[in-house]
Amino acid sequence: MTNRDLRPRRTGRWIDHWEPEDPGFWAATGRRVATRNLVFSIVVEHLGFTVWLLWSAVVVLLPAAGFPFDVDQLFWLVAVPNLVGAALRLPYTFAVSAFGGRNWNVASALLLLVPAGLLAWMVSDPRTPYWMFLVAAATAGLGGGNFASSMANVSYFYPERSKGFALGVNAAGGNLGVAVVQLVVPLVAALGLANAGLVWVVPILAAALCAYLFMDNLAVVRADFASQSRAFRRGHTWIMSFLYIGTFGSFIGYSAAFPLLVRATFPEAAATYSAFLGALVGSLARPFGGWLADRHGGARVTAWSFTTMAAGVVGALAGLGTHSFPLFLGAFMVLFVASGTGNGSTYRMIPAIFTAQAERDVADGVGHEQARLRARREAAAAIGIASAIGAFGGFLIPRGFAVSLARTGSVDVALYLFLAAYGVFLATNWWFYRRRVLARIPSLANALI
Repeated sequence: MTNRDLRPRRTGRWIDHWEPEDPGFWAATGRRVATRNLVFSIVVEHLGFTVWLLWSAVVVLLPAAGFPFDVDQLFWLVAVPNLVGAALRLPYTFAVSAFGGRNWNVASALLLLVPAGLLAWMVSDPRTPYWMFLVAAATAGLGGGNFASSMANVSYFYPERSKGFALGVNAAGGNLGVAVVQLVVPLVAALGLANAGLVWVVPILAAALCAYLFMDNLAVVRADFASQSRAFRRGHTWIMSFLYIGTFGSFIGYSAAFPLLVRATFPEAAATYSAFLGALVGSLARPFGGWLADRHGGARVTAWSFTTMAAGVVGALAGLGTHSFPLFLGAFMVLFVASGTGNGSTYRMIPAIFTAQAERDVADGVGHEQARLRARREAAAAIGIASAIGAFGGFLIPRGFAVSLARTGSVDVALYLFLAAYGVFLATNWWFYRRRVLARIPSLANALI
């Protein structure tokens, strides 16, 4: 291989030659270029999560600011952004192949100015009607879409052996935006509630500029929709999407609902300043989950995660039963850590599954390069599909708590339902990815079990 072959070939703002699986190419320049794109992808995605979860930090401050919304209305304000964000993740995923990763990072960052500005406007007058708050909260869903496009884009930059850790780091950097917004908003809102939106304007502009200056588009992502849409026809896409409801859906749902949940169940606790802890530990656990999955198998780590989440729910119920806030908070920290770990492991499973599919395609006579490129494109699409469906958990969990509170005066019923759901997720993971039958498919078994 010549030195020229070891360098990415560029055409304008596009890289035409990208071979991360080639050790020489990766060592010479691939790792450096991939790392640079990962860093600035994290910056944009981080702000996306920050904007997406803005309302989770703001709603607990609205009653004191003179907005006469009841508990159910407040839970709607934290649930609606998750619903919209989940719906936007599919078009955001395919936007990478349509426009390029760098180009879409710039555009998606600038779009975050809309929800940040609308929030500042809504909270400036206590007479603002509730429906306008719902509209403003819905636009925060733009931040939720960023994750899907960022993860799909990063998946192309890294070789298969490093995908779990790279995707975990990228996701963790984004997920940390949830903790940051829940820590920063109470501090800046003390100087005026409008600052909860305005404080993010300069960072958003800086992130868009950095993406424009320092990120790259990969020509390999420019697949037509038909080539990526094969992921919709793969059964594993939908199985993994279902499992991701249990991992990421739990993380984002609990993150959105936790400040209000503490306010409703332990009003004497300092929810405003402790709410960020769960999102923080869950975010930091995500790359750990990817790292564990790289070494021990994604399905095994995912099984551990669902089992631990079930234990966390039992602990939360015990905390409610004894009205012990330390026990309740500790149980939710377990839930956040386990869901973060499961986020990393499930995302590691997706490229492993599609790589195994490529190996079977080669055995059936498909060319090696063609099968590998198809696997990368389908895996990127499957990651976006799973992220979209999984994010609906972020809507279901806050609404589950709200309905349980309204009907029974307690969140116990919602927690029992979540406990049952973790049993279903655990059984699904075992049935499709942990049974001995996988021994008949060695490549898939080695990656997952």
